[in-house]
Amino acid sequence: MTSSNGAAAALKSVKHAAPHAKPPCLPSPPLPPLPPLKAPPLPSYIMLTHASRLCHVPVLLLGLAACTVGPDYKKPDTTDITPATWRWQASAPRDAAPKGDWWKVFHDSELDRLEALALADNQNLRAAFSRIQQARANARAAATDWLPNLGINSRNKRERTSAHLPTPVPVNIPSAQINTFSETLDLSYELDLWGKVRRTFESARAQAESSAADFNNVLLTLTGDVAATYFQVRALDADLASLRRTIALREKSLGLIQQRFNAGTIQETDVARSKTEVATAKAELADIKRQRQEASDNLSLLCGVPATHFTLAERPLRGSPPVIPAGLPANVLERRPDVAAAERIVAARNADIGVATAAYFPAISLTGQGGFLSKDTSSLFTTDSRVWSIGPSVSLPVTGFALIRANVRKKREAREEAIASYRQAVLSALKDVESTLAQTRYRAEQSAAQNEALAAASQAADLTRARYDSGATGYLEFLDAERTRLQTERQANQVTAQRFIATVRLVKAMGGGW
Repeated sequence: MTSSNGAAAALKSVKHAAPHAKPPCLPSPPLPPLPPLKAPPLPSYIMLTHASRLCHVPVLLLGLAACTVGPDYKKPDTTDITPATWRWQASAPRDAAPKGDWWKVFHDSELDRLEALALADNQNLRAAFSRIQQARANARAAATDWLPNLGINSRNKRERTSAHLPTPVPVNIPSAQINTFSETLDLSYELDLWGKVRRTFESARAQAESSAADFNNVLLTLTGDVAATYFQVRALDADLASLRRTIALREKSLGLIQQRFNAGTIQETDVARSKTEVATAKAELADIKRQRQEASDNLSLLCGVPATHFTLAERPLRGSPPVIPAGLPANVLERRPDVAAAERIVAARNADIGVATAAYFPAISLTGQGGFLSKDTSSLFTTDSRVWSIGPSVSLPVTGFALIRANVRKKREAREEAIASYRQAVLSALKDVESTLAQTRYRAEQSAAQNEALAAASQAADLTRARYDSGATGYLEFLDAERTRLQTERQANQVTAQRFIATVRLVKAMGGGW
């Protein structure tokens, strides 16, 4: 059986495995400092759910001389669905960029500030951390089952007996009043001969580790959403700059056209068309402002800041995103928190089979009591008032084996379901990386072509303006060239934003590192 010393060591190891650090910089309720994402994807400050600490179960089993029923856990094999390399590969070699705060590869101080806000104040992240704490508490509670239950009972009563109690031989027994005082220490301890307690702890531990991986998934999703929304805002800033520049040019053109109309060299329809173009550009500007405000409000929600207090200065998005090396598929699977969470659920379901199987075997408990019993308080704590009792109890199922068998079958099918979900998570992770690698490649090609188109459209617009100013072409041709330039420029802005967002998605698909 499991010794009480081993059980105490088990509880102590669990208690000290997950320090609850209070961050100095966050408001109440406290949330520990959020670590950078890295492999393995379990937060370093959640030591209870850290596999390297909790896997030392033998320490918890010192003195166990019996068997542990149920299957021992083996990680599901996914080599049949995991490729050796990706279809698409980044051209850049493995670099020395930071892998923890991955968004810093963009070298954008404003993005760094927003990510810090989100990590400190996002409420979904706080909720995810609370779920970790709940899972940790469940694991600690499961660890206490190795310890005996001790309790102090103090019983004090005064009772009156009946004068008409039934007796085998008719006899008159006078009624009496009796005082009873007792102070005892009660003990009960279930021997874990079949490993039920061990399997219960294994299940709780695996679920705590799964909750930690879920937290990392929320963390990764949050930081990715902040970056993607930020680049969306910056793309709209580029559109605002393009439209303001276009409005200024069109208003200038309207003034020149008005002068030429006053001089009688052009028709009034040219003036009307020019006014239409100015008004249309202003309407588009107002719509882009609306879109930017909506995106900015979404960003404030991610950062945990009231929208009324959130401001973000305009700054058009320029340049190209960094190239992210993909690494090997097997390494990516180790970093993906959703894959880690699914794998830990498989481990929990596997342990549940052992818990259910233990119901086939007898439950053996040891109970004892020791203390003092007396009719008055003056003699309660004397040698002659000492009492004690100790003995085992055995509970063996006689019927109900069909129910136990059905429950074991249910737990086995739950494990098979978890294995299928785990393999699906692996396939989804591989698909995400392949898709985002393709996106980054094709977005780069699209951006290069779009920039060539913008250069050509700008040249055509400049040449057409010169021809129109010299009277060599009509206003409609000039207007069409200006429209093409604006449309091409805005498309280039969006493609640039999509390149940055595709890079963010690639980092997320790879589990937040490379």
